[in-house]
Amino acid sequence: MKHYLCVFTGTPDAMAAWQALAEDERTRRQDAGMAAWKHWAESRARDIVQAGGPLSKTKRVSKDGISDIRNNLAAFVVVQAESQDAAARMFIDHPHFTLFPGDGVEVMEVLPVPGA
Repeated sequence: MKHYLCVFTGTPDAMAAWQALAEDERTRRQDAGMAAWKHWAESRARDIVQAGGPLSKTKRVSKDGISDIRNNLAAFVVVQAESQDAAARMFIDHPHFTLFPGDGVEVMEVLPVPGA
């Protein structure tokens, strides 16, 4: 089985729209979303290699030093599957974008380090 890094993405506009919801509606959707996400994870427990989690604000390190940046990365999980397509299919109708304001999940194979 191959391993796949699956990164949940979202946009600042979607998050602003989420924050603009009435508090009771946001709470209702959050509770439903967390229940659905838990169900998703439990139903795929044998294929989840690392549960991952939400991602914080980002620091970028380069030859120019350290800076604060913003990107669309929201959370991650590592799964195992026979193929990238099989891994991607695990996320069809995921609560990240059906109940929460996320916009997608990017799925990429974790390749072996050359020469290792």
